[in-house]
Parts: sequence; C-alpha cells; structure tokens
Amino acid sequence: MHRKRPAGQSQALIINTEALCDALLRLKEPEEVCAFLRDLLTPEEIAEFGRRWLAARLLAKKVPYTEIQKQTGLSSTTVARVQKWLTSGAGGYKLVLKRLARN
Repeated sequence: MHRKRPAGQSQALIINTEALCDALLRLKEPEEVCAFLRDLLTPEEIAEFGRRWLAARLLAKKVPYTEIQKQTGLSSTTVARVQKWLTSGAGGYKLVLKRLARN
C-alpha cells in the first residue's frame, strides 16, 4: 500500500504507523473500534482526540475559534492546529467529513 510519508520519519516509525493503520482497517463495527481505541489509548487520550474531532467538525461549519474553545476546552493553539490540518493536512479530516455528509 502506498501512503504519503512525512519527511524525517524513521523507518521503524513508518512501519509501526502503517501497522496501526492496517489494524484499524480490520475493524468492522463501531463497537470494535471503541474497544480497540480503549485498549490502545488512555481515557485522557481518547477524550483529547474526541475534542479535536469536535473542533474539526465545528471548524468545518465555520464556528468561531472562541466558541470552539468554549465547547471543547481546547487551547487556541490546538484549535489553530486542527484548522491547519483541516485545510492543508493529509486530507483525513476532509475525507471523513465528506463521507459523513453523504449519510
């Protein structure tokens, strides 16, 4: 599988990241994804990822940064980072937002 690889990543990091992506692709049901994430991440990490995902959804709806900060508890720096990834990242946020909009 050919994935875009950020410059400067070690071969071991690339292999581990690809293995994680492949593992995620094996999950078929929402419950499986939740169980895998719970085993992989701490509750705090899951909460943080959830806040970032909420920020991405709100940014896509053009909600102001200050409102996003209030709703998520994220710092302005993190909201700005999510905005950067949303507009010029690898395209993951846009892809999922587009697929969710179809449903």
